[in-house]
Amino acid sequence: MPFSRTATFQARYDQVAVACDFVADAAVAVGLGDKAAFQVQLACDEACTNIVEHAYRGQDGHFEVNCRLNGRQFIITIRDNGRTFDPQAIPTPFIPSSASQAELLEVGGLGLHFMRKLMDEVRFNFTENGNELVMVKTMNNE
Repeated sequence: MPFSRTATFQARYDQVAVACDFVADAAVAVGLGDKAAFQVQLACDEACTNIVEHAYRGQDGHFEVNCRLNGRQFIITIRDNGRTFDPQAIPTPFIPSSASQAELLEVGGLGLHFMRKLMDEVRFNFTENGNELVMVKTMNNE
């Protein structure tokens, strides 16, 4: 049975949790396990926070979130019309290998890294029609 849900949110910090709840509800509706649903919710939080903080930088705007199921793939597509960026220019963050290195961890710069670790696929498309982030989580028996 086809599944697709779309909602539009204002690009404000108070809307990030609302958007993430929308994604989590969709994940549960398609039968994603608890762990996978939590992972997509965290990835959505990082993505939406980045849109508010970096794409719009406090300016008025909105973003659209679509969740759909394609076979065994739960696909989240987030579109905005804010500033673009080059994901390849984002350096790989330093991740401490022990608690003693924790003070070397810098604040910020981990969002894209987390999204890539939490999701099976993360890709960006930038066109004259705006920015598009596609994140895919393959459904397993979790």
